[in-house]
Amino acid sequence: MTEYLIYAFIYLIAAVIAVPLAQRFGLGSVLGYLIAGVVIGPVIGLVGEETTSIQHFAEFGVVIMLFLVGLELEPKSLWAMRHRLIGLGGLQIGLTALAFTGAGLLFELPWTLALAIGLILAMSSTAIVLQTFNEKGLGRTEGGKNAFSVLLFQDIAVIPMLALLPLLALPELIAQAQSVTAAAAEHHEELNLVAGLPGWAYGLVITASIAFVVVGGHYLSRPLFRFVAASGLREIFTATALMLVLGVSILMSLVGLSPALGTFLAGVVLANSEFRHELESNIDPFKGLLLGLFFITVGAGINFNILFSEFFTVIGLTLGIMLVKALVLFLLALIFRIRNSNRWLFALSLAQAGEFGFVLISFTVQNHVLPPALAQTLSLVVALSMMFTPGLFIFYDKVILPRFEHSSNEREADTIDEQGTVIIAGIGRFGQIVNRLLIANGIKTVVLDHQSTIIDTMRRINTKAYFGDATRPDLLHTAGIEQAAMVVVAMDTPESSIMLVKHIKHTYPNVKILARAYDRGHSYRLRQAGADVIESETYHSALEIGAAALRELGLPPRLAQQQKSAYKRVDDELSAGLYQAWLGESNEGERFDNNYLKLFRQFEDRIHEEMAFERSNHVSEQGQEQNEQSSK
Repeated sequence: MTEYLIYAFIYLIAAVIAVPLAQRFGLGSVLGYLIAGVVIGPVIGLVGEETTSIQHFAEFGVVIMLFLVGLELEPKSLWAMRHRLIGLGGLQIGLTALAFTGAGLLFELPWTLALAIGLILAMSSTAIVLQTFNEKGLGRTEGGKNAFSVLLFQDIAVIPMLALLPLLALPELIAQAQSVTAAAAEHHEELNLVAGLPGWAYGLVITASIAFVVVGGHYLSRPLFRFVAASGLREIFTATALMLVLGVSILMSLVGLSPALGTFLAGVVLANSEFRHELESNIDPFKGLLLGLFFITVGAGINFNILFSEFFTVIGLTLGIMLVKALVLFLLALIFRIRNSNRWLFALSLAQAGEFGFVLISFTVQNHVLPPALAQTLSLVVALSMMFTPGLFIFYDKVILPRFEHSSNEREADTIDEQGTVIIAGIGRFGQIVNRLLIANGIKTVVLDHQSTIIDTMRRINTKAYFGDATRPDLLHTAGIEQAAMVVVAMDTPESSIMLVKHIKHTYPNVKILARAYDRGHSYRLRQAGADVIESETYHSALEIGAAALRELGLPPRLAQQQKSAYKRVDDELSAGLYQAWLGESNEGERFDNNYLKLFRQFEDRIHEEMAFERSNHVSEQGQEQNEQSSK
């Protein structure tokens, strides 16, 4: 018992140290777990042979992950993205697997072995790619959306791969395993309900098992979860969710199918359940811990003697695999018309092998498809490709993206053939509303924006706009700044907006400037630059949401409106003092000086006082109304 506790402590402390450090350096949690395993295994030697048995337990995290993948696959959302999902995802796996299978045949590998390696290397790292997309804000780009479609298809494709790979078993590996592990094989047969059944009976049992999972998941799970949810005990709901996953896994194992296949199917059945989000939130922590443990054991089991003894071979294989995958992805990007930097983002982000590669490698060894020695080399190549992935994103950020941004900015500014009463600099989500409001009232506007994609979008919806940088004096002159009454500064870049306000106020002091502020500090800098009217982009919407929240929580509508008005009144009264404190004591825009912070705390206290006063007044008014009604 003490020995297992010590091992558990070693694994946990390695994860606690390595994963946050990996996150901080932008490597991702999966690489953090792998590095933790490498450190406590091959480097320090704190863990050893027990990693294999722990890995079998940790593989249950893969089963849970596929259950959660199934929960995410709502039929409607899948149908909406069917073209990218099946087209891009299917071709990526097919072409990549075909390329690596062909390479394996050139090296005279058996076709079954070459195909297994091709399927393993066709996978990319969902964890690393999606996490990097979230950190860098790339998920909404065209390249990010297409990459997500491919990753989702890969997650789904794991299921048929788990069904196909055992059929590729090498006879010599099967014979070797049977001679060495006869006792274990006998024990396995005792736990297999379909052993010795004729083919037709085996088919019936398989069909009945799948039907039970589908029908039971649809009709029996809901009453069960309602009954458990009525108890109000969160831990019992968690236990029920785990019981469901374990039960389906056991059923699939007993009939000779993959547990992952069964749990994935159960997840798809429950994707439209009202308990879906509760299931996700309860099971996800177990998935994270078990997958983390699995990746640690993978890292601990990597044989670095292979790297040191065959360094150039392993590095060459890793770089070659990444190059082939990138070329296949780039070709698909051309076919599906993914344009500009998004094409490179799509190709580079998915060029590595993925965490599912470790799962499939472990699965193929267990099913006698890959020799253990080759599996160790393949695991090392997969791990190294994942470790090189942050470098690909750095290459994209530093080399690829600036070139496309530069070429985009090289587009010549449009010829401005009209002038207006108001010049609007920036036609994003903020400037569009201002522009529509002015045009609807017959006010002539001239719209400038330096993002060509936004300009093209505006033209498609019949909104006239010109491509050009509003900070350029010649474009302002062509747009009629001398005759304009007003300039609305709605640019997304704070520094550019401040630069524009300074230039206009210095050169054309009679032109009114209305500016959008990103936050309080930006509003102070705009005010300092000379803007006449400044509005925070989120201020009024936040006030409205705050008042709506008070009403939804039971406050009378009139009191909620009074609280909103009190906040705005205090803000208006004290904003001048806050600005003076910032202006007098700030250091190059730094606004967290002692005097400013002191005034800001007074601002917070004053808001509380005013709101308490409004609540007291409201109670008094209600009392007076009740007295008047009773006297009548």
